[in-house]
Amino acid sequence: MKTAELVLTQDWDKTFPKSDRVDHSKVTFINRYGITLAADMYVPKNAEGRLPAIAVSGPFGAVKEQCSGLYAQTMAERGFLTIAFDPSFTGESGGQPRYMASPDINTEDFMAAVDFLSLHDKVDPDRIGIIGICGWGGMAINTAALDTRIKATVASTMYDMSRVNAKGYFDSENNEEARYKLKAAINAQRLEDYKNGSYKRAGGVIDPLPDDAPFFVKDYHDYYKTDRGYHPRSLNSNDGWNMVGCQSFINQPILQYSNEIRSAVLIIHGEKAHSCYFSKDAYESMTKDSKYTENKELLIIPDAVHTDLYDGGGKNAIPFDKLEAFFREYL
Repeated sequence: MKTAELVLTQDWDKTFPKSDRVDHSKVTFINRYGITLAADMYVPKNAEGRLPAIAVSGPFGAVKEQCSGLYAQTMAERGFLTIAFDPSFTGESGGQPRYMASPDINTEDFMAAVDFLSLHDKVDPDRIGIIGICGWGGMAINTAALDTRIKATVASTMYDMSRVNAKGYFDSENNEEARYKLKAAINAQRLEDYKNGSYKRAGGVIDPLPDDAPFFVKDYHDYYKTDRGYHPRSLNSNDGWNMVGCQSFINQPILQYSNEIRSAVLIIHGEKAHSCYFSKDAYESMTKDSKYTENKELLIIPDAVHTDLYDGGGKNAIPFDKLEAFFREYL
């Protein structure tokens, strides 16, 4: 296995302040498809011995310089060795063509992070957890159903990317006719891309913001398109995924075996988030007919909207005390 040489910025270019309580460095690791992934590592200062470790990624279309890095740095302040990584084909990570997504490869990205942490000389391989944010919350649950090395998983403000691609927002397009039209449009775009020799981008968060935009669109704009969370490498802040980039999510459900997860899972969502139904339904599916319910929990944050769990929303909405207690119990 040979990692590719990635060009990684050494400047602090995050959307959050640098902590003086942790040591920060850039690291790389490789997944089983041969794609080299880039990550920021955060280690508690003056830490001794092998530490419990957490890999963090998300949201879907974001980069590690945004909220996954904030989660990772904050958990490192609380005593965990952490990495926040860019998924394949995005950010500073490798993979060609750019701006593609895959339920398989992106699940593998999390598993590759577990590979890396398990063999790191500062990590206790028996105490590894993961955090997935937004679309990566669903990926984290999918990974927990596949990777028995993971002892604890947090899904924060999660999306089920298979469900939203196949059924639309709020399941409003959950019928065969709507799916057929969607698939036909994507397949027509495949031919256009092939003829043009390049992939057309779908566009990130809409900007300028229409006056009649739904609240959740305004919520995303407030994070991705302002000083609050804008980053030049973020797909959501700029031109988005390739139009054909998420096609395989339509017919590859990612939460099929979530009720077989034996390790601990904490699902966190904002009460007023447009996306809260994903977490409620995922928790119900995870615990239905399951023998492993005692270590599963759904936590609803009062008054919080979707992006409040990206960076706190100015009201400390991310329950870091709860996350710390959860990982200390199960790691």
